Amino acid sequence: MSKPKVLFLDRDGTLIHEPPEDYQVDSLEKLSYLPGVITYLKQILAEHSYKLVMITNQDGLGTDIFPEETFWLPHNRMMALFEGEGIFFEDVYIDKTHKAEGAPTRKPGTALLGKYMTGEYDLENSIVVGDRPSDIQLAKNLGAKGILIGRSTDDMDDEWDLEALAGTLILQTEDWKGIADWFKTQDARSAEIFRNTKETKIQINLHLDGSGKANNQTGEGFYDHMQDQLARHSGMDMEVKVEGDLHIDPHHTIEDSAIALGQAMAKALGSKKGIQRYGFSMLPMDEAQAKVALDFSGRSYLVYNAPIQREKVGDFPVEMLEHFLYSFADASNCTLHVEATGSNAHHMIEAIFKGLAKAIRMAIAPDPVLRGIPSTKGVL
Repeated sequence: MSKPKVLFLDRDGTLIHEPPEDYQVDSLEKLSYLPGVITYLKQILAEHSYKLVMITNQDGLGTDIFPEETFWLPHNRMMALFEGEGIFFEDVYIDKTHKAEGAPTRKPGTALLGKYMTGEYDLENSIVVGDRPSDIQLAKNLGAKGILIGRSTDDMDDEWDLEALAGTLILQTEDWKGIADWFKTQDARSAEIFRNTKETKIQINLHLDGSGKANNQTGEGFYDHMQDQLARHSGMDMEVKVEGDLHIDPHHTIEDSAIALGQAMAKALGSKKGIQRYGFSMLPMDEAQAKVALDFSGRSYLVYNAPIQREKVGDFPVEMLEHFLYSFADASNCTLHVEATGSNAHHMIEAIFKGLAKAIRMAIAPDPVLRGIPSTKGVL
């Protein structure tokens, strides 16, 4: 199982505005949120798997210059709002020292974050978001990446050299929309699979959130036509290139490409967080009708009932239809039920591929209500 990633968030200047007169949010009147922080943070957490941690420097908290009783009322009001919107922090770390003390607990020091430096977390792919170069230095100290929000380089009073942090700083943006847009570009649901055997040489590029583009070259015309249908009606962009031993027969070409396509699907879906998971379709094509039900359950299974009274359609062996579906279900770890009726073999097979495409499209779509893994087990 992969290690969890962490989104480390600064507080003042990142989640809420930092008062320029004294840098203290010590009353409800001073509490105000960065534009879009809740909307875009919810979106990021719904679409990406991160633990959420807050880490903030609060200079002199608990002293006469910043009494604790003035801090906790706005802080707790802020936390209540986040929790009410379904945004929960794994941990909240508050350092109360002054910069001059040089305490290892103060950002960019990492002493407060020992829990996350034990090797149990994927720090290499974790991100620190803050409004000062010291937040980016914290990211570097953790071995993570950093995002700088809100400030121009001309408005920075830190002594940190941003050029020296260039390898750590992955984004500088004005607002949370910029952060959410960056996440969308970085974690596209796509996969590239190479499968080379003594019988076939296969390359598959799959992009789940496409527009139905297809570039399928398997060497078998009817099979290409079916792969084109799969792309078009699922909305996925698909490129399937096969060099197979067609001088023998199409068996290995169809079988191995189905395996590679299933592997690409599993890789592109990743943790399956936020997807519908289930898809189903009842699709007519003239006299034929196909029923397809699909579950990206993590368990492979095929139920197939499509009596087609013909040996071949073009050069496509009809018996390979069931084997294609089995190989795809096995490699993608999905449960797949397929039924078809009709009298025209071409129509029946095409209805099945189109029905599979529609079921996939439904299953991989974002769930508008359930944001996490669509299983009570917490993993698929």
